[in-house]
Amino acid sequence: MTATTLIVPPVPSPRPRAGSEPKAVRWLLMAVAFAFLALFLFVPLAFVFYEALKKGLGVYLAAISDPDAVDAIRLTLLVAGIAVPLNLVFGVAAAWCIAKFSFPGKNVLITLIDLPFSVSPVISGLIYVLIFGLQGWFGPWLREHDLKIIFAVPGIVLATTFVTFPFVARELIPLMQAQGTEQEEAATVLGAGGWQTFWRITLPNVKWGLLYGVILCNARAMGEFGAVSVVSGHIRGATNTLPLQAEILYNEYQFSAAFAVASLLALLALLTLALKFIVEQHTHSRQQSSEQFP
Repeated sequence: MTATTLIVPPVPSPRPRAGSEPKAVRWLLMAVAFAFLALFLFVPLAFVFYEALKKGLGVYLAAISDPDAVDAIRLTLLVAGIAVPLNLVFGVAAAWCIAKFSFPGKNVLITLIDLPFSVSPVISGLIYVLIFGLQGWFGPWLREHDLKIIFAVPGIVLATTFVTFPFVARELIPLMQAQGTEQEEAATVLGAGGWQTFWRITLPNVKWGLLYGVILCNARAMGEFGAVSVVSGHIRGATNTLPLQAEILYNEYQFSAAFAVASLLALLALLTLALKFIVEQHTHSRQQSSEQFP
């Protein structure tokens, strides 16, 4: 009889799991992350509030209650109150079309939505000046009909809407794509109309992602500087938003007033981070609940 030799294949060594790096590596990465956050976020924010309150609370309150500052606050809220709802409508419509339907030019639409991310805000402001300025394409017609867009509130709204319109759509598109179309198709089979399906199926499923996008869009709208600076004309009490007012005060060496106005934008940033954290926590808890009880 011939002896048969059994060849046992080598047992592969187990691959290291994610998160099993040495403690030194993890602590080093955490230290680098917190160092960058401290250097580029916490320290600048603390410096803004320190400079704003350095001369006392009375000077701070006087700066933010100055008529020009009040007009800047009012205009900032007005512009955000117009631009954000417009972006909300566009974002929902665009995300619904892209995620739920197939049509020619779909990839082109997705690319165009990302356009404001790649175009400088200053360039976008110059585009509106080219179109609606006195020497622009529609300038003579607007002058004949006594309409003013550039160096007026409509121009600021247009520029702000342009630079902020990707935020809502970009939050909703991947969320709607991940959910698929099964629930909408089931509702259609059961006799629901298009609006019924949207209000009772689609919108409830994306409401937290929608809120997340609106929060980011509002923060960007209220803090936009480049595009608004080009189309506003820097008219005190008329076309100055909060960022422009802070710049003007700083250029006039009114540092305490400038930092006081800037602190309002910093508070907006902190409020945005807090709301963002709340929405993320709620979304995460909902995902865990759906995994436990499918």
